[in-house]
Amino acid sequence: MGYGSYSYEAHEAMTKARSDLPQQEVFRQRSCHPKMDPRNVKCRESRDSAAHPHSLSVVMALDVTGSMGNIPEILARQTFPSFMKDLMDAGIADPQVLFMAVGDAYMDDAPLQVGQFESSEQQLDQWLTWMFLERGGGSNPAETYELGMYFAAEHTAMDCFEKRGKKGYFFMTGDEPAFHYVAKEHVERLLGTRMTRDIPMEEVVSRLDKTFHPFFLIPDQRRRGRCEQFWVSYLGDRVIFMDDPADTCDVAAALVALTERAVPGVDAVAERLSASGKPKERVKAIVRAIEPWAKALRRAA
Repeated sequence: MGYGSYSYEAHEAMTKARSDLPQQEVFRQRSCHPKMDPRNVKCRESRDSAAHPHSLSVVMALDVTGSMGNIPEILARQTFPSFMKDLMDAGIADPQVLFMAVGDAYMDDAPLQVGQFESSEQQLDQWLTWMFLERGGGSNPAETYELGMYFAAEHTAMDCFEKRGKKGYFFMTGDEPAFHYVAKEHVERLLGTRMTRDIPMEEVVSRLDKTFHPFFLIPDQRRRGRCEQFWVSYLGDRVIFMDDPADTCDVAAALVALTERAVPGVDAVAERLSASGKPKERVKAIVRAIEPWAKALRRAA
């Protein structure tokens, strides 16, 4: 997948037109959309085309449990067009995005929902708003984020990696730890894949890291304490601490641009954001979130 052209103006108009609609009129699903059911899905493909010869794959894995369901709403009502525009303005011509919804496989009816990689504003918006915002989760101390990571590692095929050796980007939003392993029972029940064992989280991260740059985005400082230690132990500098969930798209786009060396540093990101009309306090917050990763890139260089 990943065909069709992209229009920022059309995408922005689409988003603004629903900005004041009730949530249930934007996200109409009351169960998992059949096309987002991951069961028996061999792989989701991100492929080059004549219109998009240099595809770069991005997975947006969004927590849709009770405490986190506002981020998909923010993307659909306000910010997702800016993500695409920011990447293209930075010279990343052909981003292809797959939306994934994650929850709790111990508690929820639809703990994993998976769209397709898309390039056009119509298809991107379709998959985003086809998400079932279950707003579930439960009293256990984690969500099954590891299932989304496992799916991306094992059930995606991307020309950016296969043809050019360039990793895709995996962004998970969340405010809880994951479990320390992918449960065999969950994979068999939800994906339809026979398993011989549970898979330790270390192995899942290692598999994901072969084809993606994985990041975990914590929505605000208040929720940082719930899960910082867990995620840093697995992802290190790729755990990103935001000040506001509304910054998700700007932070994710900046992380891609920095990692791809499409911008020289955080000062250039700040200048772009300011030039786009972003309020000064939001620019400062976004810079705070991305600065630790920018420092890690400088150390690696």
